[in-house]
Amino acid sequence: MFTAFHRRLLAVLVSFLAFAAFPTLTSANHSWGPYHWARTGNSFTLNLGDNVSSAWDVYLARASSDWTVSSMLDTTIIAGGAGNPKRCRATSGRVEVCNATYGNNGWLGLAQIWISSSHIVQGITKMNDTYFNTAKYNTSAWRSYVMCQEIGHTFGLDHQNVNFYDPNLGSCMDYTSDPVGLPSNEHPNSHDYQQLETIYGGHADSTTTVSQTSAQGALPPAMTEIDFAGPAQWGRLIRSTNKGRTELYELDFGGGHKIFTFVTWAEGEERGRR
Repeated sequence: MFTAFHRRLLAVLVSFLAFAAFPTLTSANHSWGPYHWARTGNSFTLNLGDNVSSAWDVYLARASSDWTVSSMLDTTIIAGGAGNPKRCRATSGRVEVCNATYGNNGWLGLAQIWISSSHIVQGITKMNDTYFNTAKYNTSAWRSYVMCQEIGHTFGLDHQNVNFYDPNLGSCMDYTSDPVGLPSNEHPNSHDYQQLETIYGGHADSTTTVSQTSAQGALPPAMTEIDFAGPAQWGRLIRSTNKGRTELYELDFGGGHKIFTFVTWAEGEERGRR
């Protein structure tokens, strides 16, 4: 784990390099709402459950290391608790990371976040090997990019830009048709770290959801017993961009309990998928 000094030093270096290369970029403002992990201090450690195959281990490790540069959070990879990765069952107090051949259903990757009031209670990310086994997506750049982005969503981050064909911003939270760039969109950039400081640096909570013990019981049973595998289970479409290639769904259980699903559709799969 990085020490606080090392994290700040790396964050300052990344910020300096990004500003030198792209001085016209504006301040970060890409949270997707008031949603955040509850914690009693400004910084915290979030566990990432490893349910991925050996082909994905290096990309999970890379994303975990990249996000741990933030001064606000560390991520620790632990043994997965999702059971069969095809089901990828969520676990209270952490994020389960999965890959499987989920089928020709149209989506390349997704992130789901369970909410109680404004607090994230649990999350999952899924990488669809049905598409990652094809020539277009079976590259280090695409795997790094999608893994980094889907994990970033589970912290409360949205996208810096949602147009696939704009020049790359050098952030995995930027949509792109080519993550190689230049610049590369395979990793977070300084604005992602700044946004995490905005989300988590201004306050602490009286309780925490970054623990399986403390997070259990925060959600009604109906939210944890359903397989939210496809659009029919994702609820209401609340945002669609790039002619349907990127979408956000909300399933509202009432009482401040919601599940959000961020979806990246594979190219050419945004139409006729339902």
